[in-house]
Amino acid sequence: MERGRAKAHRPLPKEVRRAAVERGLAAYGRGAWYLAHEELEPAWMGTDDPAERALLSGLIKLAAAYVHAARGNPLGVRTNLRGARERLATAAATGATDPAGATEWIDLPTLLVGVDDRLARIEALCAGPPDAAIGDAGAAVPSHEVAGPVGRFRGASVAIPLLPLPRTPA
Repeated sequence: MERGRAKAHRPLPKEVRRAAVERGLAAYGRGAWYLAHEELEPAWMGTDDPAERALLSGLIKLAAAYVHAARGNPLGVRTNLRGARERLATAAATGATDPAGATEWIDLPTLLVGVDDRLARIEALCAGPPDAAIGDAGAAVPSHEVAGPVGRFRGASVAIPLLPLPRTPA
């Protein structure tokens, strides 16, 4: 059970989870949001550690926010940023040790500041006129790696700044 709902758990060895996290973070770094989500999910499902699950589901939600941005869905961006914020804060508060390796270089406090910034921006956009959050209507449809299956687009991309994953200070 997670957040009152039954969640899949398919145990994976640490090395397999770590490889999935590395692929997911690399995809995120390239701006391949949908692929990042898909690569991180097995690692999330492969652990039963609550702190690790919080961290990985927060990263998945963050990637999903950008999938919704690419699809032109500002409410989806807002919903996923809220979920990412909550989960990443839980991971930071519990001191996630993350055997899968994501926290070895992700600076969670700095990431949370960035998520808060993007969340404030999308809240302001969603509170404005209905089309205020939508970018150029003539924008090209993003690739499957960025936005997922064709047919899920609502409009042009949502104008929300990209959020790089901050590195842990040396």
